[in-house]
Amino acid sequence: MNGLSHVDDDGRPQMVDVGGKAITRRSAVATARLRLPAHVAATLRSNGYATAKGPVFQTAIIAGTLGAKRTHELIPLCHPLGLDGCSIEIALGDDDCVGIRCSVSVEHRTGVEMEALTGASVAALTIYDMCKALSHEIVIEDIRLVAKHGGRRDVGTPS
Repeated sequence: MNGLSHVDDDGRPQMVDVGGKAITRRSAVATARLRLPAHVAATLRSNGYATAKGPVFQTAIIAGTLGAKRTHELIPLCHPLGLDGCSIEIALGDDDCVGIRCSVSVEHRTGVEMEALTGASVAALTIYDMCKALSHEIVIEDIRLVAKHGGRRDVGTPS
């Protein structure tokens, strides 16, 4: 065994067979952050968090949710999952950074870490897309898993 779950002993990629695993409650939380130039943050604040393309954060929440639901279509070896829940929170801080938090849950044989990471990433990309007319100096950073529960081991705390 090579230690990588998505690679067989001969080095070939494989989808993990989860058929023998028990169905349990699984959840994951991922975050992402965007650093905005000061004038972009000021414009968003003064325009009620909207641009000519529409309401930025609301659109990003919908896009991130869609991304989480369709993770298996984007990441080749992910299992298709019917998510039980997906919640995305977005806030612009005083430091002109946008924080994104994506929480995902399912009752299944496999975890939802990739779904949470994809949801946060797609939300961040959507904000970039909706604000790029104001600046291309927006930086997407610090996309990471902060918690996962269920399965073999828990990581982090969901709060």
